[in-house]
Amino acid sequence: MSIWKLVKLNFGRNIAHFGELGIGMEETSERVLSDTLFSAWVSSYAKLLGKDAATNFLKKFNSQPEPPFRLSSTFIYQGTGENTIYYLPRPLKFPPNYPIENDLDFTKAYKPLKYLPLDVWQTWYQGSGFSDSEELKAKAKNKGETNGVLNTKGTFKYSEAYKINKVPKIAVDRVTRATNIHHTGFVQYQWKANQKESDGVESLSGLYCLVRLSEPDIENTFFAVLDFLGVEGIGGERSSGAGQFKVEQTELTKAWRQIVDFKDTNHHCLISLFWQYPFPKEFLDNASYELQQRGGWLGSPVSDGRQLRRKSVQMFTEGSVFSIVPQGQLADVTPDKPEKFLDHQVYRSGISLSLPIKVQEE
Repeated sequence: MSIWKLVKLNFGRNIAHFGELGIGMEETSERVLSDTLFSAWVSSYAKLLGKDAATNFLKKFNSQPEPPFRLSSTFIYQGTGENTIYYLPRPLKFPPNYPIENDLDFTKAYKPLKYLPLDVWQTWYQGSGFSDSEELKAKAKNKGETNGVLNTKGTFKYSEAYKINKVPKIAVDRVTRATNIHHTGFVQYQWKANQKESDGVESLSGLYCLVRLSEPDIENTFFAVLDFLGVEGIGGERSSGAGQFKVEQTELTKAWRQIVDFKDTNHHCLISLFWQYPFPKEFLDNASYELQQRGGWLGSPVSDGRQLRRKSVQMFTEGSVFSIVPQGQLADVTPDKPEKFLDHQVYRSGISLSLPIKVQEE
């Protein structure tokens, strides 16, 4: 029986740099995708338990019917306790009762949406469906929708959950000692100081992810490694102390339990990246999806520090919708010239995690 956990990554006042393919050091994303989080977790596993243990553990992900765990991408949360708002990617299909009409204002309000608050997401895609185009247009007009994110009524706004600053840094040439100034983008999540200084700070926003564990005995190991990753940090600029976080794991709330256990479904929405080869053609029947190229530099805890590029792969993004439950695999992205890298195989996780939804029939 699978075990679902909701995991908050609380960065406190720490900054982080999450670079993505195609953007420079000056830019940073506000969240971490599932393949990056998985790779960071495996790297921490290898540091704690050794290369051979990590290699044997990875074999389980492609050699048995169900992998040890499935991991979502991270998404923004805001608030604490009962007031916490979780954002999910908007599925790339229309919800039930979506008004198919020639309404330019409504199209302008709906089409750009990237993320929905949990209650709206559940209502649209597991509940009564879409109900009021005028309300959506009013929210967009009154800045209830900001940067492709629909906000709920109240004080929370997605754009206020974090801020991105560019910090000047100096690079020194190792040979000529010449200096060069460049800027690096860092994201910082909303926080406040506790009443007692010794209690540190309270994270008012941060990142969260869902994990589905298929092997109950892996739970303690999974979170022990994740705790270690939090101390090490995730993302770039870790030598400067960036990317450190504290792990807060919780059982699913009633609302989350209703979402993952939803039965009246006709499609499935990705909340992680997804890759599979060979790819069954029937997956594309009545599907709606977007692709993203995933590449980047190799960072291995057991390599000699050489800078090599991993092979790039195209993956289905979060929000993609399929009528069949996507499973996914690990993609072998070991550099093309193995004589330059003989330490171990390099993988990128395309193992997917999805949520059941109900969409408008075409």
